[in-house]
Amino acid sequence: MGLYSYDSSDIPKSDRIPKLIEDLYAGMPKIESARAVLLTESYRQTEDEPVVIRRAKAFQHILENIPIVIRDQELIVGSTTTGPRGCQTYPEFSYDWLEEEFDTVAARPADPFYISDKTKAELKEVNAYWKGKTTSELATYYMEPETLLAIDHGIFTPGNYFYNGVGHVTVKYGEVLAIGFSGIKEKAVRQKAKLSLTDGDYQKRSRFLEAVMISCDAAVTYAKRYAKLALEEAGQCSDAVRKRELLQIAQNCANVPEKGATGFYEACQSFWFVQQLLQIESSGHSISPGRFDQYMYPYYRKDIDGGRITREYAQELIDCIWVKLNDLNKCRDAVSAQGFAGYSLFQNLIAGGQNEDGVDVTNDLSFMSIQASMHVFLPQPSLSVRVWNQTPHEFLIKAAELTRTGIGLPAYYNDEVIIPALVSRGLTLQDARDYNIIGCVEPQKSGKTEGWHDAAFFNMCRPLELVFNNGMDKGVQLGPKTGKVEDMKTFEEFYNAYKAQMDYAIKLLVNADNSIDVAHAERCPLPFLSSMVDDCMEKGKTVQEGGAVYNFTGPQGFGIANMADSLYAVKKLVYDEQKVTMKEMKEALATNYGKGLSEEDVAFMTAEAAGSMKEAGQTVGEKEVSAILKMVVAALKSPEVKKNGDRILKLIEEVPKFGNDIPEVDAFARDVAYTYTKPLQNYKNPRGGIFQAGLYPVSANVPLGAQTGATPDGRLAYTPVADGVSPSAGKDVNGPTAAANSVSRLDHYIASNGTLFNQKFHPSALSGRRGLENFVGLIQSYFDQKGSHMQFNVVSRETLRDAQKHPEQYKHLVVRVAGYSALFTTLSKSLQDDIIRRTEQGF
Repeated sequence: MGLYSYDSSDIPKSDRIPKLIEDLYAGMPKIESARAVLLTESYRQTEDEPVVIRRAKAFQHILENIPIVIRDQELIVGSTTTGPRGCQTYPEFSYDWLEEEFDTVAARPADPFYISDKTKAELKEVNAYWKGKTTSELATYYMEPETLLAIDHGIFTPGNYFYNGVGHVTVKYGEVLAIGFSGIKEKAVRQKAKLSLTDGDYQKRSRFLEAVMISCDAAVTYAKRYAKLALEEAGQCSDAVRKRELLQIAQNCANVPEKGATGFYEACQSFWFVQQLLQIESSGHSISPGRFDQYMYPYYRKDIDGGRITREYAQELIDCIWVKLNDLNKCRDAVSAQGFAGYSLFQNLIAGGQNEDGVDVTNDLSFMSIQASMHVFLPQPSLSVRVWNQTPHEFLIKAAELTRTGIGLPAYYNDEVIIPALVSRGLTLQDARDYNIIGCVEPQKSGKTEGWHDAAFFNMCRPLELVFNNGMDKGVQLGPKTGKVEDMKTFEEFYNAYKAQMDYAIKLLVNADNSIDVAHAERCPLPFLSSMVDDCMEKGKTVQEGGAVYNFTGPQGFGIANMADSLYAVKKLVYDEQKVTMKEMKEALATNYGKGLSEEDVAFMTAEAAGSMKEAGQTVGEKEVSAILKMVVAALKSPEVKKNGDRILKLIEEVPKFGNDIPEVDAFARDVAYTYTKPLQNYKNPRGGIFQAGLYPVSANVPLGAQTGATPDGRLAYTPVADGVSPSAGKDVNGPTAAANSVSRLDHYIASNGTLFNQKFHPSALSGRRGLENFVGLIQSYFDQKGSHMQFNVVSRETLRDAQKHPEQYKHLVVRVAGYSALFTTLSKSLQDDIIRRTEQGF
């Protein structure tokens, strides 16, 4: 029995919502310059002051002067840009990439933005100030040369925080709702009063607390600007209904977030200001609302019981927040945009689950959160639900009804795995029970954690390429010399070579992440964010300096299925059954199984052959290079190469694959995953915390797959790598339950930064009540076997292919990409193709 009663009945959608959505998507989002200009103005005035004070004063200057707007028909106000879905820029983190893309950003395939000539000129002028002052430049100076080399060769990429803010956090929304920023400022005042001038760390602690006070005042000032604007617009409004709405907005903004919220509407507005302003202070994404249904519930319940609000009006307010979450945006560089395609900010909001005492707390707002996603039908928030053995069945059915719409929401998370996994990382049981999800799939305790989730993408396929080339990549010694594969007599020797390459690459990954971590602490501390995270004020440190209670770094590995299937194929075909020699396997991979190679690869093979001739003392000139090139091209096209490739591919197809409920293969996959998850947890970060592995790719499996050669599982060069812990596309042929059984045999506990399991169903599989019950049963069965996460696309291949051909007819088609949903037509062609390729399941 849960703590709260709830009403699971449907609530009709307000007429306001479609209008807000229509206005939001009326045009291409624009890049604006106001924040960058104001930031730079402030920094020029504070050159000699401590960095944390400079950050606070810059935040204050921005909020006092950035243009504000109330969009037509809005009930919840606060917009980071004047144009819908626009974005500001953050030159303190990086700026070079944007200047290089000024003329192409509007036409690129993933997440295009319009930028005017005036904005280009303004940004170019202020960006000049930041040369030599950015976090990305400082991080580069801290990295070792071999680390930078590994990044350049695509072994891993830490680009997320290398070029942007960190984000990936849930703050104490509930505290802001309760006491407002005036109350938080008072906490800082009291904390500073406890300090002594003679304390060894007085200077840093006192200035940080002063920065918190400045930041709190800035947030209040910003809200009061909206109160004034709403009053002005009300005075000019002739529509009586809208006039009353504007007057109420003015009253709300005059009260919150300065003071504690007195009712549900004020709580909604206060929540929104926190959510928005965190993304003005920094460009970090995945600022996740967390357990919205829990911290908002007391205000909802109070107003419902007091007759001050109806369920219908409360639903309309929630729907308005859902729309606003899609108004926030971020421009990334072109390569990163492909990895995060769909304009996603990964604002994860989770419903259901248990409280600190282990009692289920599903309530009205849990159901209304699902209803809001049905009404708004947009990618944000990235809605999730917590599942355990006390979850009400009606709640799971409601969630399944949303999944059936095809929106790719919600994602499902297993309390029975995530809670003990967090406890194993040092969280108290009470804090672990109160977890929420950050971004894609990353668990953390809100208001206490600096998790550095998504710290890097680690491609587990690339170290295997290094094994086949004795640590070399394109003529450069990237990894250790593990020997010639042709000389490896046993599979254990081969597997140990892979582990050696993995261990070395992981060490470089740690060096990269820690370098970036230090750079953020030194150049971009965030006092506003830190004011809402325990124990920053007590320690006198920002979260970037280790002020949080829990500190982690969570880079994610991907390509588990590819590596499990690849290593298993080598074991079976080369060593156990001896149907293929290692030389033949190596040649098949080098020639992409006879299916053709890129011009870059042909050029490299030519250069490698020319280099070998030079080392042998032969003369190599233009004539010889031309002859070598012709020989390489001819060899790649030779019937023998194609015949060998086809033969080996056929043999690989016959080898059992991960994802088909074959215990031996699944146990092998579990061990392969350990080559990433186990070494990583031995390392520490600069904030005093540890590294923890995640196994998910966002959507980077597509662009990083494009940098990866052929693999022994039969995957061709430059095609997508398997996403998350899911089986390789098309290889799970025994149905959804078999695939789930295989994935459940991985160790999800050790991957405490999150795992991602994608499945795709034909819409007919979830039709009717029986379809919903079967679907819920699949989730419960997987979770009973200690799987951690599941997410679904419910859409036919035919629909997706038609959307590619006629995008104008599918403007509102939302699909699940990786740990997030996005409008299908905003994705790059390569990412669309990857979604289409996924195995289509049915019951």
